[in-house]
Amino acid sequence: MNDFINNAPPPHGGQPVLTAGDAPETARAAMVMIHGRGAAAADILELARELAPSGFVYVAPQAAGNEWYPYRFLEPLERNEPGLSSGLATIATLLAQVRQAGIPPERTMLLGFSQGACLMLEYVARHACRCGGVVGLSGALIGPDDTPRDYPGSLGGTPVFLGCSDVDPHIPKARAEAAADVFRRLGGDVTLCLYPGMGHTVNRDELAFIRGIQDALLA
Repeated sequence: MNDFINNAPPPHGGQPVLTAGDAPETARAAMVMIHGRGAAAADILELARELAPSGFVYVAPQAAGNEWYPYRFLEPLERNEPGLSSGLATIATLLAQVRQAGIPPERTMLLGFSQGACLMLEYVARHACRCGGVVGLSGALIGPDDTPRDYPGSLGGTPVFLGCSDVDPHIPKARAEAAADVFRRLGGDVTLCLYPGMGHTVNRDELAFIRGIQDALLA
């Protein structure tokens, strides 16, 4: 399917957008999925096999060079430009196309893993509104610890699931907790799960929680 096109600015504009699941014109809900550093759109779409078998169209953009921005998410925001802004624009572009396909924000979920989770969570914080669900797997908000987090808008009770290891080598536990606090202040229905000793991966408990959000949207 070629229903979705990434026309964001460079470096990520013009990169492929992959889809799985139902066709946009028949899907009842959508999930925009953002892959991690060193991975690809096809990799994050593999998660769709573990999620709702029907009813959803899964949309996964590809990052240029398999990374959304060059440095760690803890670096100053400007150091990760222009990749950061281009990645955020990619998400905005695809969400607009999902809506144009007839799927409203209230039935649209956003999911990201690792660097993709950081990018997606930053987008949601900057553009807070009611949507179908937000799933950050091993991610946190972008920028140094002292980055201002006075984001406008409201999530209006949107389910927000944040899952991460308590000893993740890339995402400090405190940053996952801080992200949960920000999304609570924005009006999200936040669940934070810190898994003891887990690696930088996705576990079955997280997948089950995601399916629960999906089932609620399709009910």
